[in-house]
Amino acid sequence: MAGRTVSKAELVDVITQKANLTKVGAKAALEALLDAVAAALRRRDKVRITGFGTFEARFREGGIGKARNPQTGARVDTEDKWVPAFKAGQTLKDEVAGPRFV
Repeated sequence: MAGRTVSKAELVDVITQKANLTKVGAKAALEALLDAVAAALRRRDKVRITGFGTFEARFREGGIGKARNPQTGARVDTEDKWVPAFKAGQTLKDEVAGPRFV
């Protein structure tokens, strides 16, 4: 059972209420956080938010035949690349697990 998708605008609304900020201030705070995480990942640094989780950039090797063209079935070469990854912290895991019937 999947939940709904929460938009960036809805996150701004929550930050506005919880942090007692203006909407402009909340949006700026969220943008600053996202920019800081993205900048750290570009530098291949880890971003650890205690209780929430760790963001990192992981290297994914390319290769021959790891992907196929769905129309022709021909193997497609993939390139090496860095991809963003997230590992949830224990507090977040416990929050998500929470009571079974919410």
